[in-house]
Amino acid sequence: MPELEKLLGEMRPRLHRYCARMCGSVIDGEDIVQDALAKAYAARASFGGLDHPQAWLYRIAHNAALDFLRQRARLPPMEAEDELASLATPDAPDPEIAATCLRSFMRLPALQRSAVILKDVLGHSVGEAAAITGASEPAVKSALQRGRERLRAVAGEAAEPALPGVDGALGARLVAYVDGFKAGDFDGVRAMLAEDVRLELVTKLRRHGKSEVSDYYGAYAAAVRWAFAAALVEGRPAMLVFDREVSLDAPAYFVAFEFAGGQVAGIRDFLYARYAMDGVEIRPLLTPPGSTGACPTPQVP
Repeated sequence: MPELEKLLGEMRPRLHRYCARMCGSVIDGEDIVQDALAKAYAARASFGGLDHPQAWLYRIAHNAALDFLRQRARLPPMEAEDELASLATPDAPDPEIAATCLRSFMRLPALQRSAVILKDVLGHSVGEAAAITGASEPAVKSALQRGRERLRAVAGEAAEPALPGVDGALGARLVAYVDGFKAGDFDGVRAMLAEDVRLELVTKLRRHGKSEVSDYYGAYAAAVRWAFAAALVEGRPAMLVFDREVSLDAPAYFVAFEFAGGQVAGIRDFLYARYAMDGVEIRPLLTPPGSTGACPTPQVP
């Protein structure tokens, strides 16, 4: 169904922006988006008769996010909203809330979180937010007001605690992997792969097994435009990729890893999913005394 596939491609970055804030993670948000897109495609028979296909997609993504949070026990108890409490809620989105740290949204109950994201981050109307969440408009207005108040209160509190890092041995393996990219030693990089390694080039392809994944490095070996730095993305081992033709001050995208037994067991490359940089939390692999904890920059010869 070409129309549905076109819509899924166009909507994917916006769905990710919503899901990442619902779960507090750009990486987990991608998992939710993939689940939502699969469910939308499974329900494609109903697509042709829809008056508001975008709202339909958001509703699927909203429910997928709630399912994800329930499965991981990260969904705060639902709070009933006073439907008369916020009849004067402003119609305009709040631009300060749009810049809120992803993990701060996790301090809100689900309806408040959803209302604030849909209104202040994505620019939906209260009526559209009600259609997506299945709540009444007065309930969404109340949730929006309370969610905004809570996020403003959170902004006045101490910063969110840093996510846990990685141990020294794992950090050393990550640095060795990234150093292989820097030196163009892709045979050495391939030697670090587990036999059952899994690769996801997000939005494009998946590969399983060392022999299949080995070909993935060809494009990087042939390119000179990229620079690399080891880092933590949401507390997970990762490689930041910088585009020399654009900027060496901010990464263009990242590659996240899973390690097992000192070997690379999982690779998730966001080259074609750069929307995941929106709101991502990046820290240096090591934070020396006096460091600001700013995003690391690559060493460029």
